[in-house]
Amino acid sequence: MNLCDFAPEYIRSIQPYQPGKPISELAREMELDESCVIKLASNENPLGTSPLALDAMINALHDVALYPDGSGYELKAALSKRYAVAPEQIILGNGSNDILDLAARVFLKPGAAAVYSQHAFAVYPLVVQMIGANGISVPALDYGHDLPAMLDAITPETRIVFIASPNNPTGTLSNADDLLRFMERVSRDVLVVMDEAYNEYLPEANKPDSIKWLKQFSNLLITRTFSKIYSLAGVRVGYGLTHPDVANLMNRVRQPFNVSSIGLVGALAALHDAEFVQKSYALNRAGMLQLTEGFRKLSIETIPSYGNFISFRIKGDATNTPKVYQSLLQQGIIVRPLGIYEMPHHLRVTVGLESENKRFLESLEYAMGELA
Repeated sequence: MNLCDFAPEYIRSIQPYQPGKPISELAREMELDESCVIKLASNENPLGTSPLALDAMINALHDVALYPDGSGYELKAALSKRYAVAPEQIILGNGSNDILDLAARVFLKPGAAAVYSQHAFAVYPLVVQMIGANGISVPALDYGHDLPAMLDAITPETRIVFIASPNNPTGTLSNADDLLRFMERVSRDVLVVMDEAYNEYLPEANKPDSIKWLKQFSNLLITRTFSKIYSLAGVRVGYGLTHPDVANLMNRVRQPFNVSSIGLVGALAALHDAEFVQKSYALNRAGMLQLTEGFRKLSIETIPSYGNFISFRIKGDATNTPKVYQSLLQQGIIVRPLGIYEMPHHLRVTVGLESENKRFLESLEYAMGELA
C-alpha cells in the first residue's frame, strides 16, 4: 500500500480549485509581453489598491518580524462600529473562503449534508467534500438560486445551506423578500451561510437588510471580503458576521494568526477609504453598461449580473467555447471558462477599465469571426 492510499477516498477524489490564469503564465505560454496582457478572469478591482490601504501596508512592513494581532482587535472594532454588531459576532479569515472553510469544519462531518445551488461558487462543494459530508446541488432557476427548491432539499442530516448573493459566476441575485422568507422557514438547527462577497457592488435598492437579520436569526452567517471592491485580493482578508455562539465555535478551529499584519492594517485602511469604494462602484456600473452594449451589438447572450463580472454564452455546440477562449488568450485577454460550473457554453469576464473592456470586445469580435 502507498502511504497516500490511506488518505480518505473523499480527499483523494477532490478536484482542486482552479483559479484564473495568471498574467505571467499566459505571457510565458504565448510568448507575450506581460504589459500587453489583460486579466479579466478573477473579478479583481481594475483600479488597483486603495491609496490609503497601500500606504498603511507599506508602513506596516517595518513590523513584519512580529506576529500579527491574532484577535484582529482594531479591524474587528471598526467592523463592529460600521455594522452595529458586537466584536464577539465577528470572525476574521484569510479571505472569505477561509470563513466558508471554518463553517464547514465546525458544522459538518461524514454523514452530514450541505445544500447549495447548481452554478454556485465552486468552493461550496469543495469544503463540503473536504469534510467527507454529502453535498446536495439543487438545480438552478434561470441560472440563479431556486430558494423554495433549496428549502425542500433540506433533510434531517443537513447542517449548512450556502446562498450566494449575488452569485458567482452567474451574477444572479435573490430577491431580499425571498431571502427573508427563506430564513423564516428554515430550521434553526441549519446554518445559513449568506455569501455577500460582491455586496458592495449592489445598488442600495437591491441590498437586503441581512445584517439586521442577525438579531432575529441565530443560524445566519454572513460572509464578506476585502478582495473585491476593496481591492486587497493579494493579502487575503475576509470576515464573517454571525451569532456570538457560532463565532465562538468557529474561532476554536481558526488557525492562529490566520490574517497577516499587512492584511489587517490594509483592510482597516481600505474600510475607511469611502472615496475609493465609490469610485470603484461608479467605474463598475459604467463598465457593465459598456460590456452589455458591446455584447448586444455582437448578438451574444448574457446573464444579467449584479457583480463586477458578466457571463456570456457562445453560440453553437460546446466545442466553440474553448475555441473562443483560446483565441482570446492568443490575443492577450484572460477570461474565465465555466465548464466546472456545468456551463460549458459560457465564459465569464470581469468588468475592467474602459480601455480594457474595449480591447476585450474587439478581441471577442475577432474570435467570433474566426468561428464563422
